[in-house]
Amino acid sequence: MTKPCIICVAITGSLPTKANNPAVPITIAEQVESTQEAFEAGASIAHCHVRDDEGKPTSDPDRFARLKEGLEKHCPGMIVQLSTGGRSGAGQARGGMLPLRPDMASLSVGSNNFPTRVYENPPDLVDWLAAEMLKHDVKPEIEAFDLSHILKAKEMQTKGQLAGTPYVQFVMGVKNAMPADRDVFDYYIATVKRLFGEDAPWCAAGIGPAQIVLNEWAVASGGHARTGLEDNVRLDRDRLAPSNAALVQRVVDLCERYARPVASWQQARAILGLPLRQPT
Repeated sequence: MTKPCIICVAITGSLPTKANNPAVPITIAEQVESTQEAFEAGASIAHCHVRDDEGKPTSDPDRFARLKEGLEKHCPGMIVQLSTGGRSGAGQARGGMLPLRPDMASLSVGSNNFPTRVYENPPDLVDWLAAEMLKHDVKPEIEAFDLSHILKAKEMQTKGQLAGTPYVQFVMGVKNAMPADRDVFDYYIATVKRLFGEDAPWCAAGIGPAQIVLNEWAVASGGHARTGLEDNVRLDRDRLAPSNAALVQRVVDLCERYARPVASWQQARAILGLPLRQPT
């Protein structure tokens, strides 16, 4: 298979701490350094959260701006994707960074259960976030925790709330949400192709031990893969991951095994329909 594989690195997230793994990057400087290593290892998308001075998740636009500036300087050409996830803020504060005009932003289009709470994405907030992304020319990554979220993305595209072909990411392995189920995974792929076209790009993310499982399923099936310390702080049961770059390297190794070239940042931008911004 000669189709390039885009590797997304989710560098920090909202939950992992240095107590979980000392390699988790918390400060802006740590995040930039960790992302640069992952970029050099083969990642072409950086999925980003930010933390406050106490290490707690925040949606502070100023911190996102500093992180974005650092990534654009030290990872030239890399796709910067900012998170609008619900652990970092409430209501429209979740989209307060969208005027920064990152290349991409995550967009969860429906609610679902998380390990200890409901991940709430009410329709009015989803509509507002999508409108802000259209306004600021930010490409959404649809985070699909359930089949209904893929169908919702199609409805939103039909209504003109999403521009172009949606980029759907299947998220599996979150406790109380969709487990890593191969039959469901294959049906997700079939649904994306049916709704958005045979060549519509899609991605998969596995949480915890499901990370390497979803990495392999995605690479082998012609999709794109997400990895990183946000989703999984370990290499295996006995070893912590030494870095985001180490987790990226696992996906690079899978690409080699399945004869998938790793997408350059130029190829990733072309696949996703993003401007080919030249490094400054």
